[in-house]
Amino acid sequence: MPNVHLTQPMEAYVRGRIESGAYANVSEVVRAGIRLLMQQEGARQFYAMKSDMARAVRDAEAGHFDDFDPQAYEPDAYRTIAPTP
Repeated sequence: MPNVHLTQPMEAYVRGRIESGAYANVSEVVRAGIRLLMQQEGARQFYAMKSDMARAVRDAEAGHFDDFDPQAYEPDAYRTIAPTP
């Protein structure tokens, strides 16, 4: 993994967090930042999905939908298996 280069203000912030005892070293600060980014991305994906679902519900309630044919969707699930002799 490559070294991380920080701006002077970022370095000062990281030093302050370490000196305060909040983190033991630079690696812990970087990992905390990456975890936060991952949480934010997960939240964005969740809210996008929630918006898509709300739109789908509105469309369905307004009668804008197609009939679902489970056999056409998964034909193998409806295949009859011949009994073994």
